[in-house]
Formats: sequence, C-alpha cells, structure tokens
Amino acid sequence: MKKRFILLFSVIILLLSACNTNEDKKQEKAASENEKDTITYESENGPVEVPADPQRVVVLSQFAGNLIKLGINIVGADSWAKDNPRFEELKDAATVSDDNLEQIIELEPDLIIGLSSAKNIDKLKEIAPTVTFTYGKADYLQQHIEVGKLVNKEEEARKWVENFEQEATEVGKQIKDKIGEDATVSVVEKFDKQWYVFGDNWGRGTEILYQAMGLKMPETVKKHALKDGYYALSEEVIPDFAGDYLIVSDQSGAKDTSYLESDIFQSIPAVQNNNVFVIDGKKFYFNDASTLEYQLEFFKEKFLGE
Repeated sequence: MKKRFILLFSVIILLLSACNTNEDKKQEKAASENEKDTITYESENGPVEVPADPQRVVVLSQFAGNLIKLGINIVGADSWAKDNPRFEELKDAATVSDDNLEQIIELEPDLIIGLSSAKNIDKLKEIAPTVTFTYGKADYLQQHIEVGKLVNKEEEARKWVENFEQEATEVGKQIKDKIGEDATVSVVEKFDKQWYVFGDNWGRGTEILYQAMGLKMPETVKKHALKDGYYALSEEVIPDFAGDYLIVSDQSGAKDTSYLESDIFQSIPAVQNNNVFVIDGKKFYFNDASTLEYQLEFFKEKFLGE
C-alpha cells in the first residue's frame, strides 16, 4: 500500500512538473511574440518604441512617397501629399494636419511621422508613437533609409537606394555624353505669382539633376540658390539664371504655358533651342523614393528620348 502511494505521488509530481514546464514555455513564447510587436527606433530625439509592423500610419510631411514605396498603409496624409495626382495609394486616406488632433485620434494610428517643425508634437505623442525628422538633416537617399528603419524595412530601403544610385549615375553619364559635360541646367518655378530658382536639394528633380547625375548649374544659381536651396527672383531676371536647359515646374499642372511666349522667355537661348521641359509641379514637388523614380524616368525621356 505504501509503495502504491509513493508511486502515485511520484506520478502526480511528474504531471505537475510537466504542466508547469509547458506553461513556462507558453509564457516565454508569448513574451517573445510581444517583444517582436515593437522595435526601438533611434530618432533624432532619442529612442522611440514603435510598431514592428505598422498598420495605420499618419504622415504629416513629405515622406508619404517613401512609405508608399515601402508598402506601408497610410490612413492620413498632409494636403501636399493628397494633392499629388500620382499618389493613388492615398485616395482613401484622410487629409490631416498637425492642427486637427481630433481627426487624427479618430483615425486610430499606430504610428505618426512628421517634421520637427510640426505643431503639437507632445500631444501627438499621446495619440500614438510619434517620430519627427528635421528637413535636410539627412540627405534625400539617407532619408529613405531612415524611414525604412522606422517601419522595420531597412534592408528593403537600402536595396532601393543602391539600385537608384546605379541607374541615376548611368543615366547622368548618358545625358552628359549627349549634351556635353559643361552644359548647364536650371530649375525654376512660379508659385503664387512669385518666381523661384532652385539649388540642389529642394525637390522638383534637383537632387537627381545635380547630385545623382552630376549635371551643372549656372554660376548665378550656384551663387544665390545653393546655400538656402531656393532663391526668389522677378521674371525679368530669369534669363540671368537660365542654363542651357531649363526645367520649369508648373504648379498648375502645365495647363497654361503661355508665359513661355513672353518676350522675356523668348530671349532665353534654352527656349530658342527648344531645350525647355515643363514639369507638373504637383507630381515633381517632393524628393521621396516614389517621386524620384518618376522624375528619373521623366528626365530619361526628355534628355535622351527614351
């Protein structure tokens, strides 16, 4: 009888031990899965815990195209991104701003991305993990990698940058072979009745033309627009800033280019030689990965006829 009791007791102990072991394994597995639910992103302002697989992102800045290229779902975007006719992925996204916190709350985002100059950053952080970037702190390609890190797709972002750099360099070589090493290119835009000329890091294709392809800008542009990225000018002095090739960013969608018929523009050699390319400013505005691809194809077609 005593032996049976000892044997039975031993069996019970073994069963309880097995149950505890299984429960421990379950807890360890659950803990491991929870750990994978978030990652730590090293932002400009320190580490931020963000979703490892964000599903509902609100973007309050020009990074929508980076997120689109990385396949991230955007539930809210700023008006500039929403006005881009190329961003079909945003057709169901709400138009949001850093002033309308109630609307952002209703979207139930799991990640918010914006610029360091955004309003209400502390309040946005109460809604969801919020990461901000300072414009120009990282160059346009590193910025895509940073967005990739943030949404846990760094490898994919780095691969895109590698491929883009290779293609842009090759296209730039072909263009210089065709137009000459010393040929200059200018990028101007009329916005709200004011003309601007741009340096090498203010969107409108400037990053591709000057940085990736290595095309030259006129000395006047280099002197006035390179430091700040842009320079305001009157229409009368545009000939002084025009290169051998002139890119005109048209915010109206290139629907009215009658200004090219004015005496001022007709005096520009680039216009006389039919070396003017009018771009849809709303499609060309940013320097995100999606827009950069579009810009590169545009320049290939216009400069090389491909």
